[in-house]
Amino acid sequence: MPALRRREFISLLGGAAAWPLAARGQEPGRIYRLGAVHSSPRDAPHHIAFFDELRRLGFIEGQNLVGDQAGYSLTAEQFEQHAVELVKARVDVILSGGDAAVRVAQRATAEIPILALTDDMVGQGFVRSLAHPGSNITGVTILASELDGKRQEILLEAAPGVHRIAALTDTNTTLPSALRVLEDAARARAVELSVHPVARSEEIAAAIAAAKDSGAGALNVLGSALLFNNRQIIFERVTAL
Repeated sequence: MPALRRREFISLLGGAAAWPLAARGQEPGRIYRLGAVHSSPRDAPHHIAFFDELRRLGFIEGQNLVGDQAGYSLTAEQFEQHAVELVKARVDVILSGGDAAVRVAQRATAEIPILALTDDMVGQGFVRSLAHPGSNITGVTILASELDGKRQEILLEAAPGVHRIAALTDTNTTLPSALRVLEDAARARAVELSVHPVARSEEIAAAIAAAKDSGAGALNVLGSALLFNNRQIIFERVTAL
């Protein structure tokens, strides 16, 4: 992503988070609390940039803002309990990343504002529309899965002569209809596509091994917060095969 677009993206995120805080009005001496439900680590570049943007907007950790240090690097099994704890603590905003985390946050509260960063907020039913999300949720749709087909095209061009490829997919994100599109596109090029779904990080290694055992000559890792946050595991496993 070019530098300008990256800055605009982070500004959008920061502005979205500041919106529910500012809507209540900054009160002198008030400490605002941000909860989080994320599988990515707190020191991930996009989180660092996010808090930098909040600081620019006047919400500064250690002064008038307390960030949720325990809400990052969570497993999917930890999402629900942590979301419940955030609601009990009555945080001002809940940050959530990825479909599974957003879904849990929505189940936990219909009152506390939720800032979501996920693939397709409309397609997954989190909001009615981007212009009028409704309810207590706002955020950013990144539509990474719309690039899955383009990545498959590039993969086939990079591996000419391959007659079988595999797709590593997150069942929490990729819709069956999207997989059918990928299968049809592969078939049109006389290539067979085998799909290897995962729902948890613990399943990734076995899925990659199954893809190799299927005879696939290349692997397309589909758009997903789960797969992105476990990219190091994927790199290591694929390299070891």
